[in-house]
Amino acid sequence: MTCRIWGRISSINVRKVVFTAQLLDLTFERVDAGAAFGIVRTPQYQQRNPNSLVPLLEDGDFTLWESNVIVRYLCARHPERGLYPPELQARFDAERWMDWQQTTLNPAGREAFIQLIRTPAEQRNAQALAASVAATQPLLAMLDARLASRRFMAGDTLTMADIPIACEMHRWWGLPLEHAQHPNLRRWYDSIRSLPAASGALDVPLS
Repeated sequence: MTCRIWGRISSINVRKVVFTAQLLDLTFERVDAGAAFGIVRTPQYQQRNPNSLVPLLEDGDFTLWESNVIVRYLCARHPERGLYPPELQARFDAERWMDWQQTTLNPAGREAFIQLIRTPAEQRNAQALAASVAATQPLLAMLDARLASRRFMAGDTLTMADIPIACEMHRWWGLPLEHAQHPNLRRWYDSIRSLPAASGALDVPLS
């Protein structure tokens, strides 16, 4: 069965879901929606997602919104791919990092993205940009320390934990900034970006 992913690929949250679907080797259709594409405020879309946001997943008659939840669902639906840890503590270790991406890492770096990519140069707020960079740097150092002793976020194999953070790093390292080295983080990211499934998700120009 072909699933449908609603959302423009310029959205980091849509990229998470597309990357997951490609890692799982799923057949899917992606429909541009949100921002300039509209659709999300139509009654038909709001019936599926009352938040009027992307992404939205349609899997047969089942619909689901919230990007990291969609990632979890798809990985759990296809356990044979090994992205959804079967052991309870390993699974919740992965869950922790997925939640951390949404509650901590993304809010820290979002303003830098807004200022450098979506705000005309003459309208940028230098103070807001500096604050975002300052908030993000210790979080990247934390990730680098985490990855000093393991290949991936939740251990020695790729899991759902790596997907949202890889998408976040794609966005952060795509910003025109002077970036710290963080060799463990870079090694991890390069290994993920080299996967065939990363094409179309971790090589998309920021916009």
